[in-house]
Amino acid sequence: MSSPLTLPPEPAAQRSRSLLLVLGGALIVATYVFLVTVQPTEIAGGMGSAASLVSLVGFLGGGALLVGGILPMLTTSSLVVIPLGIALNIAIGQIAGSLGMQIYLDAIGTVLVAVLAGPAAGAATGALSNALWGLFNPFALPFAAGAALIGLLAGLAAKHGAFRRVYFAPVAGLVVGAIGGIVAAPVAVFMFGAAGTFGTNAIIAVFRSMGDKLLVAATKQGLLSDSLDKIVVFVVVALIVYALPQRAVRQFPFARTHRVLGERSGGRATTPAGADTAAR
Repeated sequence: MSSPLTLPPEPAAQRSRSLLLVLGGALIVATYVFLVTVQPTEIAGGMGSAASLVSLVGFLGGGALLVGGILPMLTTSSLVVIPLGIALNIAIGQIAGSLGMQIYLDAIGTVLVAVLAGPAAGAATGALSNALWGLFNPFALPFAAGAALIGLLAGLAAKHGAFRRVYFAPVAGLVVGAIGGIVAAPVAVFMFGAAGTFGTNAIIAVFRSMGDKLLVAATKQGLLSDSLDKIVVFVVVALIVYALPQRAVRQFPFARTHRVLGERSGGRATTPAGADTAAR
């Protein structure tokens, strides 16, 4: 079993960790507020604009502060899974986007990290993924706050039992996706005119033909697409984590302490109902 990279923090160090987490979350939220308030449409042109640089610094800085806040408590396994999650997000999300799919699949790594390592690690993974992805795909950068929120909510869902049965995962994905869609809609409208993939554009066009204003149509599309997307993502992640060896799952203190997979992530080698089929 891997051990934390450092000894458990003293009270003063614990306060410093908490401060870093608060500052990281606040910086991500402030950057999101900046984007929906200023509405810099030039951000679609790439990293040459001031708004893009402000967004990049805000989201990268926020993600880095979150990592700094949890770093003393990370095991080697947790530290390794974060860059893996970032790589999964960017690779799968880029493929899904290039195929014009109605769902994004760019949060599989974020949710995987959140389930194994906790809400803060999930939020950091989401923010850093979109910030780094934005270096070559400007459409990804403004959605980093929503990606961080998905990681946070996925970790909280895991903590409270959303993955203790495989069939709980899609319900949690539906709720998390709906919230994420609402948060993402203003960014899509104010900065990109709600332009997205062929599939999402078609959905918005249908709502617009029914008389909805652009923001309303984009919000409805977000509720539909994001909810469906997160249902798929949560189920995929549930299948992945149940397929992992029990010893591997127990390498993660968050998964072990909160028994995110039920007894399977605790001290006893039993598997909760619904997991046997998924693990095969």
